[in-house]
Amino acid sequence: MDYDYDVIVVGGGGAGLSAACAAAEKGAKVALLEAGSSLGGSTALSGGVFYAAGTSLQRAAGVEDDSSEKMYEYYMTLNQFRVNPQNVSKLCRMSADAFEWLVGLGVEFKSEGLYASGVESIPRGHGAALGGAGIVNGLEVEAQRLGIDIALGSRVKALHTVNGVVCGVNLGGDTITARAVILATGGFGQNRYLLNKYYPEAASQKDWAWCISAETCVGDGLIMGTDVGADIDGFNRGLLLPTPGFSRSLDVMLPSWLMLVNRSGRRFVNESIEYAVMSGVISSELGGSAFAIFDENSKKHGKPDPQFLHYYESGLFTYTWSNDRIEEQVAAGKVLQCDTLAELATRAGILPEALENNVNKYNESVGSGCDVSFGKDAALMRKILEPPFYACEIRPAIICLTSAGLRINDRAQVLDECGNEVPGLYAAGETTGSVLGERYIGGGNSIANAVVFGRVAGWEASSLR
Repeated sequence: MDYDYDVIVVGGGGAGLSAACAAAEKGAKVALLEAGSSLGGSTALSGGVFYAAGTSLQRAAGVEDDSSEKMYEYYMTLNQFRVNPQNVSKLCRMSADAFEWLVGLGVEFKSEGLYASGVESIPRGHGAALGGAGIVNGLEVEAQRLGIDIALGSRVKALHTVNGVVCGVNLGGDTITARAVILATGGFGQNRYLLNKYYPEAASQKDWAWCISAETCVGDGLIMGTDVGADIDGFNRGLLLPTPGFSRSLDVMLPSWLMLVNRSGRRFVNESIEYAVMSGVISSELGGSAFAIFDENSKKHGKPDPQFLHYYESGLFTYTWSNDRIEEQVAAGKVLQCDTLAELATRAGILPEALENNVNKYNESVGSGCDVSFGKDAALMRKILEPPFYACEIRPAIICLTSAGLRINDRAQVLDECGNEVPGLYAAGETTGSVLGERYIGGGNSIANAVVFGRVAGWEASSLR
């Protein structure tokens, strides 16, 4: 059989671009089909953090003792070993090489962009100087250099099969054939039906829920994969970000000057912990949400945490906790305002005496310069003393990514429900469900997954020539 291409990649985000480049580097004739009007997908919209262990940037910064083994141990422990160990091992082992590959493509990562992006002490979050757009630009330049045929505005909705073997795609009434197809269409955060089906925790947030991913992330890869017998892995997994629901703007870092309490009026968390785990902590509380408590002084003078200031200055995040914005939300009824803590608690449905007691303890911690309960940096804390007092509900409702997807093995081959490979079909990135776990290990986990398994898929698919 004569094929139009050796490899067809469906989806032009970080995973699809990495897959196409990897296959072309092996000499394969590659077509890249993207539904949107430009390449990049959700990767282009991201902060551009890449999670990796054992990189040249770490060594240059004096981090000499990190390794893929340590990364694996952290990854699996945080996820309580409820994630595919072979795939996680592959991700960890190949993360540094994938990072160096991006650097070789001209993607700039600066030393000041290296930080501990998860809840570990080792800095593994590598921030690209130009964010996610910088990573996409490096990949796109490489794709053009390699002569990959790129078609934008080309939404693929069906795979072409012959005798159970995937050997192309159906596009606009035409069939384009290939020895292998790689699905890298992103997640399904923009598809309410699939959210209800595969990510009910997100769907349960109803009108609060909204997705920050590319508009093309409607689950095409999941639908096409299951149509040819693929199994789904990672049910009800993804990353939700906490929000007060003021607006549909990206402000995922709750300011540390807030005090968070549950419906019992009890403080339950260090308010400055990483977003990777914050939503899981909040959702485990009664009602699946929490309340931010603060006073008039904090409303007027509270500022973004210093470590995240560059995100706001770059325009990636929007600061929703400024004095004027809070006043707007008071008028809109989203923020409660009362002259006493007892009245505030009653209106919010919180135990008044418990709230007063916990606020007093919080104020004592600020005064002593030591948060004895949760270890938050006291320099980031502000006393809750000056009336009026404020409260607003915080829910884990911003859909950052979906982690349910096609089941794959460590060769990026798509598997059916019996564990057999679906012949000719590969997948990578957010389209898959066998790499990201119940807990997001830290900033850059998603992009590392996209690039590492994109490359694996490209290499494996090109080997069918």
